[in-house]
Amino acid sequence: MKQLLVIAIFSLLLGSQLKAQFSLSGELRPRTEYSHGFATLAAENQDPSLFTSQRTRLNFDYKMDLLKVGLVLQDVRIWGNQAQQVSNQDFATSVHQAWAEMNLGKSVILKVGRQELVYDDQRILGNSGWAQQARSHDMAVFKYAKKVNVHLGIAHHENTNRKNNFYDGPDAYKDLQFIWLNRKTEKFNLSFLFLNNGKPVMEGTEQKSKYSQTFGTRVEVPVDNVAFSGNLYFQTGEDGANKSLNAYNLLVEATYKISDKSQLNLGYEILSGSDYNQTQKNNSFTPIYGSNHKFNGFMDYFYVGNHLNTVGLSNGYVKFSTSKNKTVINADLHFFATSAKISETADNYLGTELDLTLTQTLNPVTKISFGYSQMFGSESLEILKGGSKSAFNNWAYLMISVTPKFL
Repeated sequence: MKQLLVIAIFSLLLGSQLKAQFSLSGELRPRTEYSHGFATLAAENQDPSLFTSQRTRLNFDYKMDLLKVGLVLQDVRIWGNQAQQVSNQDFATSVHQAWAEMNLGKSVILKVGRQELVYDDQRILGNSGWAQQARSHDMAVFKYAKKVNVHLGIAHHENTNRKNNFYDGPDAYKDLQFIWLNRKTEKFNLSFLFLNNGKPVMEGTEQKSKYSQTFGTRVEVPVDNVAFSGNLYFQTGEDGANKSLNAYNLLVEATYKISDKSQLNLGYEILSGSDYNQTQKNNSFTPIYGSNHKFNGFMDYFYVGNHLNTVGLSNGYVKFSTSKNKTVINADLHFFATSAKISETADNYLGTELDLTLTQTLNPVTKISFGYSQMFGSESLEILKGGSKSAFNNWAYLMISVTPKFL
């Protein structure tokens, strides 16, 4: 935290001379969570857990006619995991974003550095903002803005050892390229995404990249008080186990505007999976770099660091949201099933999840949120996840979000 304080003081002094171009803001987000069956079913005799995590950020932004620069410093911790009298730098502040965006002329922009990727509904590329650490990428993105917006992203990762071409770093890919096309009018919003993902794997003493391709489209069409939207994505190529990949993701949703402050969402999503006895091919779709907490229930049973290369998921859902004054209330109900067979005799139905959230704005820079979720699991969910459906599987959180603007 000492680094954050020094930089903040320096920035305040600098900002007094650059008020027109420079801005400094922050974020303080402690979140206390109660868990008894979060991400997987609890055991019958399992005790609940209670912990508090916190995200602290300083956001620096500089703008001029042909240049934008962004820097986000971040500290993420669990309360109690660092000594009160710390004597080392093991818990140093990290750089979440550090990028420059340059106008190259003729509607062409280059954004280079560590940056978040947020596209469409964030199913394939998102910043995972719910996670305290969130997600960012080291890459270059070329942007072309006209009637059709075109973004081309390129990333290549290596270790610091210049004597070889091995990559055994912490990231999920060694090479990544994507192209995103978008056309938006008053009548529709249409996007196309192609992503080529190269994972390094060892074959004997040689490292090779196994490439998979994710491609597809998202469309949004408003019709009076109803907005229709849908995703259709496919995955091909190879997985890390040398299996050929053939998978798909389909989402359809209708959002009905009940009033200016209330709406109802009805939707259905399917992510293809592999049957329990499938050994030759991989039919399991992976929403690789998306904001997965947003889609399949807030208890994170599916696709949040788990449920990969397995039996897939079918998710029918109803969501209701309403607001009054400074209060927003959300209620979501999910009906989960597998899209492939768990076993010869097991039922596909996995369970029903109820998610309730309430957010209260206290002042322009402070919000407090409360959430409660309950999973009503099935025997098939026990087979898939372990634990007991008879245990009271629930989760709750209380989160304060303070976002001051210093300059």
